[in-house]
Amino acid sequence: MRLLSYLANGEPRFGAAVAGGVVDLTKRLGPKCPDLRSLIVKNGLDVARQMIDGAKPDHALNDLVLLPPIPNPEKLWCIGVNYNDRNAEYKDNSDLPKYPSLFVRNPSSVVGSGQPIEKPKISEQLDYEGELVIVIGKEGRHIPRERAFDHIFGMTLCNEGSVRDWLHHGKFNVTQGKNFDRSGSIGPWLVTSDECDPRGPLDIVTRVNGEVRQSDSTERLMFPFDFLIAYLSTFATLKPGDMIATGTPTGAGARFTPPRWLKVGDVVEVESAGIGILRNTVAEEQ
Repeated sequence: MRLLSYLANGEPRFGAAVAGGVVDLTKRLGPKCPDLRSLIVKNGLDVARQMIDGAKPDHALNDLVLLPPIPNPEKLWCIGVNYNDRNAEYKDNSDLPKYPSLFVRNPSSVVGSGQPIEKPKISEQLDYEGELVIVIGKEGRHIPRERAFDHIFGMTLCNEGSVRDWLHHGKFNVTQGKNFDRSGSIGPWLVTSDECDPRGPLDIVTRVNGEVRQSDSTERLMFPFDFLIAYLSTFATLKPGDMIATGTPTGAGARFTPPRWLKVGDVVEVESAGIGILRNTVAEEQ
């Protein structure tokens, strides 16, 4: 299933994308299941399937304002330097990492597919980073790798937008440059793991104005999905609806000479064959 969160007439709702539009699951499931995260928590996927079986769409997809599939996750983890050759891009002669680089993003830093991402007034260095995103379906702590995939509900996509000159304002952290309001995006929907197998291989492609800038496969991850789940759950309980952005391939704008920063009007697309296309246009911060 392709499950999505959206605004209809300004009201937050969630549903399933089907041929011809979107079936409104908020209306069908009622107040006990008001959003997509609650569906995951209640293990309600089979009920949702019954609701959409033979149902006529309630909305045309183009009429909706799409939100990130999980608008308010408890945790939005982000993994850095995770594809082969990414470490070499830094040109610092460092050894390959033994453990994942890790930071977090606030929900306010991302928008849904089709919504503008914002270039901050204070910087000219807005960059793109196309990524695959794991959505957790089952709570767990100290999850062994051999059971990690049982905890994945589905997959979505992320443009993990970064404001490069704000990544090193502090001595040890990148948090500032990763959390500008509306600087990134997640979507367009969540594809359940029975239709998009997280075991892969999964492709990931990023285009700017139609030009391919990034292209890779999860076969080349240094820290695969099952490792990430086992590692993160060592110190934090993973909850239904938590999201893990799993790292970006080589080819971000900062790595060109000269750098190729995003400009107002640029269109960024992140695509994976089993998921779809996340598309956003760059706008000036209001």
